Amino acid sequence: MRAIRVLSAALLTLGLAAAPASADSSPSPSASADGKAPTQAGTSFRTAAEMDQGRTATASASTGDYLYWSFPADTGQRPTVRATVKLPDAHAAQTWQLDVYDGLRRHQSCQYGAATRTAEQGTATVDLTCVLRTVRAWSEPWANDPLPGTYYVRLTVLNLGSADLGLPVRAEVRADSRNIGGAAAVDGSLGKPLVPGIAVESPAEKDGAKSAVLSAIEPDDGWSSHWWSSRWVWTAVGGALAALAGIGGYALTRGRGRPAYVPPGA
Repeated sequence: MRAIRVLSAALLTLGLAAAPASADSSPSPSASADGKAPTQAGTSFRTAAEMDQGRTATASASTGDYLYWSFPADTGQRPTVRATVKLPDAHAAQTWQLDVYDGLRRHQSCQYGAATRTAEQGTATVDLTCVLRTVRAWSEPWANDPLPGTYYVRLTVLNLGSADLGLPVRAEVRADSRNIGGAAAVDGSLGKPLVPGIAVESPAEKDGAKSAVLSAIEPDDGWSSHWWSSRWVWTAVGGALAALAGIGGYALTRGRGRPAYVPPGA
């Protein structure tokens, strides 16, 4: 019975440790207060405007422009990208599309959401949403799984009449993530996140200092170490429950010693 009490106390401790892990399923917090959302967009992957998750980036452009933004996404996150395009008062029907690419510039399909929508004639705004798959810590070279690093957002119009070409539009883009936690954990990890310039060695890095070469964006709490997840907690809880069930079953089935009907010396 003493062993059962000890295991029960250990199980309670593990349960308390698992409480913060379950809170990881809540949406990620906003970016730090000193971060600023960009007010213009880039025109290519190399000039994509960097934005933090949880902040709304804006841009004024002309109809027909390609607009690019970039944001960081880490292991275990499920990014959701939303875009709103405010159209001019008078325009013909337009089809807008939201595309997301990973750090290798591979197009990432949307798990769900409307990434392509048509704004009928006279529509004031068009809203687009793309919910990506959960970012994995590791993947096979032939797979197209989303990996930790920089993600690029491209917003553009697909079919456009000559009368609407060059009309002013205003775009708003926001990226948020939901932390999936150990449910999406995999064995293995990348050596470094896929960010621009990761393969370029700067002079400062040769001296032991760390500095970004082409990209300075990263999650507020830094890139994860890839080894910890809530799977460790729940595995420990499952092991403790199994041990507790084994000891309890033994205590119930071992009996009370020598039966009374057995004569002494038998």
